[in-house]
Order: sequence, then structure tokens, then C-alpha cells
Amino acid sequence: METKNDLREGLLSRLPRPESLASYRQETASLLAKHEKALATERWTAAALSFCAMATFFFYGWMMKAHPLDAGAQLSFSVGILVFVLLVVVNGVRYPIYASQVATLKEIKQVQLQLLEVQSRLDKAATPNT
Repeated sequence: METKNDLREGLLSRLPRPESLASYRQETASLLAKHEKALATERWTAAALSFCAMATFFFYGWMMKAHPLDAGAQLSFSVGILVFVLLVVVNGVRYPIYASQVATLKEIKQVQLQLLEVQSRLDKAATPNT
């Protein structure tokens, strides 16, 4: 039974105290803004890599028609296209995962702030007015 109480106390000790609720709310807002900015950067990076992959593919097609290339040049263009396509695939998988992590973090922080507000109200109600 003591381990449950120790675990509970350990988890509750990581929460900020209701006295610093306003500063914690500001910290949470800045953290979420930082993650939203990083998410926008990820979106832009994925679009730029997609554009580079398509441009490389079209350039390779144009080079094959305009100037027949030897085997070494064909291999290097093929490897370049493969690298860009793999980067696009990785970013295509990474972006939705990160977006869902940010959405989950937002929901968790909202619930945490609500719990802290309730806890501060209960603490105020528990203290007698003098």
C-alpha cells in the first residue's frame, strides 16, 4: 500500500504548485507556440523536399532525352533521386506523427491546467477566511 502512495506522491510532486499557476500557464503557452512553429517548419521542409525530388526527377528525364549519359552519370542521378524520394517518404511519415504529438501535448496541458485551477479553488475553499 505504501508503494501506491509513494508513486502517487512522486507523480504529484512533478506538477507545479497552484501558487504559480499564472507563470505555469505562460510557460505552457510559450511551449505550445514553440511546438506550433516547429510544426510549421516541418510542413515547409516536407514541401521543399517534395519539390526537390520532383525537380531532380524531371531534370533526370530531360538529361536522358537531351544528352545520352554514360552508366556512371545515370547511376549518380538514380541515387540522387532515390535519396530525395526517401527523404520525402521519411518526412511524410514524420510530419503526421509530430502533429499528433503536438495535439496530444495540447490536450494534456489543457487538462493539467484545469486540474491545477480546481486544486487552487479547493485550497482556497479549505482555508478559513479571517
